[in-house]
Amino acid sequence: MSKLKKMPNFNDEAEERKFWESHDSTDYVDWNKARPTSFPNLKPSTKTISLRLPEALLDRIKIEANKRDMPYQSLIKAWLAEDVEESHRVR
Repeated sequence: MSKLKKMPNFNDEAEERKFWESHDSTDYVDWNKARPTSFPNLKPSTKTISLRLPEALLDRIKIEANKRDMPYQSLIKAWLAEDVEESHRVR
């Protein structure tokens, strides 16, 4: 096998993502030595957004979240995830 290239240092996740979009990992990693692993406590990356909602809609969402004993933001995320998953299955 040819000599592997030195892995670059990245300042942040976005820089690393951009790098891997245009580079082949086999130039940097000997995948024959790779072993399975798991990260049970790894949380997905999140991004804060600003979303303007009519007050009446937000009030209704908060009431529904209260019925489920959960934060309203979590309920919104759950509903969005369900809708996206359902839309994906339909196609």
